[in-house]
Amino acid sequence: MNIKAVSKALEAYTSCDVADALSKLKVPHGGFLAGLTMWSPKRQDGPTKIVGPAYTVRYVRKNYENEPQPSGHYIDSIPSGSVVFISAPARSINACYGGLMSTRAKYSGAVGTIVDGRLRDLQEHRDLDYPVFARDVGTTAPAETMRVAAINEPVRLNSDDQDAVIHPGDILVGDLNGVVCIPQHLAEKVVELIPSQSEADEKVAADIRNGRPVAESMKEHRSGVKKP
Repeated sequence: MNIKAVSKALEAYTSCDVADALSKLKVPHGGFLAGLTMWSPKRQDGPTKIVGPAYTVRYVRKNYENEPQPSGHYIDSIPSGSVVFISAPARSINACYGGLMSTRAKYSGAVGTIVDGRLRDLQEHRDLDYPVFARDVGTTAPAETMRVAAINEPVRLNSDDQDAVIHPGDILVGDLNGVVCIPQHLAEKVVELIPSQSEADEKVAADIRNGRPVAESMKEHRSGVKKP
């Protein structure tokens, strides 16, 4: 199964479904990337979901002269169907992603952007009906304090609570529940696991609505869920 087919198959499921499958595969935290929530097209509301391979961009503080300086602008080389993942330096005050970037990303066929930092021009993203997840919002452009140092290279999540790395081509899933990262080599296994566990949960929910005890229903339906 290729990445496009994997992404298409995952569109039917939530980030929670994906995290459950990743937990069975022993991925820490079920692949959840803490602190990243939906800001556009609405703030934590609606059925918006993004699924696609990661196209990563890493910013560094502007005075880091030893870091490389890529040629060209990252926004002009986004592959269609991808999820743009922007990594800003930890605790950055300036935003690293704005409305013009979403305008270009949407034109290029990206399915959404995830900003491990601040975004700005919030209304512009919403007017574009373009999905953006981020840590927070801001007002000021990045040029004063940071610059791009790497494109399509592994980036580390800005978190003191978890050690997570996003690699180019990893499958990113984002919805109201948050953002989950599927390591590329596990993507097909996740697609294989989810249907049986989702069906089991539906049966448990039906039993609960009919008054059956949760423990009893889970024992019946979840014990047969497909194992990795």
